[in-house]
Amino acid sequence: MAKSNSFSCNACGASFNKWSGRCDACGAWNTIVEEAPLSAGPASKSLGGRRGSPIRLTDLATEEAPPPRTNSGISELDRVLGGGLVPSSAILVGGDPGIGKSTLLLQAAARFAQAGLKTIYVSGEEASAQVRMRAQRLGLADAPVQLAAATNLRDILTTLEAEKPQLAVIDSIQTMWADNVESAPGSVSQVRAAAHELTTFAKTRNMSVILVGHVTKDGQIAGPRVVEHMVDTVLYFEGERGHQFRILRAVKNRFGPADEIGVFEMTGGGLAEVMNPSALFLSERGQPSPGSVVFAGVEGTRPLLVEFQALVAPSPHSQPRRSVVGWDGGRLAMILAVLEARCGIPFTGLDVYLNVAGGMKVTEPAADLAVAAALLSAREDAALPAETVIFGEISLSGALRPVSQTENRLKEAQKLGFTAAIAPAGGKPGADSGLTLTRMGDLTAFVGEVFGAG
Repeated sequence: MAKSNSFSCNACGASFNKWSGRCDACGAWNTIVEEAPLSAGPASKSLGGRRGSPIRLTDLATEEAPPPRTNSGISELDRVLGGGLVPSSAILVGGDPGIGKSTLLLQAAARFAQAGLKTIYVSGEEASAQVRMRAQRLGLADAPVQLAAATNLRDILTTLEAEKPQLAVIDSIQTMWADNVESAPGSVSQVRAAAHELTTFAKTRNMSVILVGHVTKDGQIAGPRVVEHMVDTVLYFEGERGHQFRILRAVKNRFGPADEIGVFEMTGGGLAEVMNPSALFLSERGQPSPGSVVFAGVEGTRPLLVEFQALVAPSPHSQPRRSVVGWDGGRLAMILAVLEARCGIPFTGLDVYLNVAGGMKVTEPAADLAVAAALLSAREDAALPAETVIFGEISLSGALRPVSQTENRLKEAQKLGFTAAIAPAGGKPGADSGLTLTRMGDLTAFVGEVFGAG
């Protein structure tokens, strides 16, 4: 059988069946290299004729004790981790440059060290003196954290093997350099090799490792996606530069719930955890105004109230603008189409701007009805009552679908002083919430009831 060769791009990870000077996927030159294929045939032949050891098998009824956890004392971080740090776990933290990743992890390393874990912080981007200056500014100079500034992966692994820490923070994975890989630091091959070596080392040495990852302009962690499959937990640190709020979001967690969030506030003394994020996101909300609607959402296991702001204005251009911050632009186009097709309310010739106040990013479909209400309120220049929250999913037929955790949404709204809510028909009644709850079956009924049209 003919030998099958495989080629891949060091810059983007795309695979090809033949070599070329330029990558068709990312456009980089001289980045395509050959990868050695696995030998064909039975496992005993492809692995040099050696036989492996039998694997111990168990059934699904086997009970094992839950993994022990160490709490950092930062409740928002512990919530996102699923209740604390698990031994031998690998965690990947990504975020935009300057968003506060290094600050967060230095605070977390200091807290874990104070909780009794031997902790090493390895910085590949800053000198040890710069890390110490940040620690002094954060009031963490006395924390028993050992520092190192290095990028050579072999030296780092040798040091970790000698020191035997219980937690290692690597800032960042894109700066690590493995001398057995012929490519520059930050390339796909280097990131993949460094992540594999560090993750494997953590699993075999009973050490937890936290890797910092840069993100691309699309918001994805730079490097091959296989890195996210290697680790146990993937966290994204989100936020807008102009806002003091920061969101730590879990998108993967083998030891806890995914989509859980932790909310922090950037202050002069570092990141401060926010115990009541709903009150913080609504703190700057003034008198009711057209286009302003409060949405009762759920992020992970936590109910969260945020404000949607819409602006609808005549467009001077032949192609009206559709600008969205903090929500999905494609879903906005769907809501506008449903309003026009099912309710007869056109937005032709009108610019539409939609914003989630406070720099929050909302992803759940339950925000559909709140967005529709904000758009209609802005278009009709009619403010909704200030003490009303709205939530519900809109289908393409114009029907309103019930959403999960209705009772938790209503209880959070009542806790913050809201007295009324508008939700889809069906689902749990939510009678114990204490709010005046109005149920709507479809979008046409909602428009007629709230805005007197339909």
